Amino acid sequence: MRSVRQILDGKDTPLVTVGPDDAVLEALKRMAEAGVGAVLVMDAGRLVGILTERDYARKVVLQGRASATTPVRAIMTSPVRTVGPEQRAGECMEMMSEYRFRHLPVVEDDVVLGVVSIGDLLKLVIEEQRHEIAALQSYIAS
Repeated sequence: MRSVRQILDGKDTPLVTVGPDDAVLEALKRMAEAGVGAVLVMDAGRLVGILTERDYARKVVLQGRASATTPVRAIMTSPVRTVGPEQRAGECMEMMSEYRFRHLPVVEDDVVLGVVSIGDLLKLVIEEQRHEIAALQSYIAS
């Protein structure tokens, strides 16, 4: 199975970030504009958290907070689980399944390289299964 670096090389999704003191509403706007379900929370160039749609639903909507006045730091997930670029996709899927999250930042030497989503990983698995099926069909036919 491919490495996370190989997955990131095939993606063209920009890195979407907010600051910990930004309003949750601003984070939601950035997510919507980029078509993503999570933003990284960066402070002075350092990853300090992640804010997901799930965080918003559970920590703002259900708790009756106002997204225009609630700072990101109040609802972000921190610390953030991360992986290095050489991590294998299968290991990432296991981690996401075990800890029940859908977005995984990729960090090397304290620099965020990108984010791998569960959708990225599922797309990879489907692609690899198609190749395997085609190879098996070719083998059987020959």
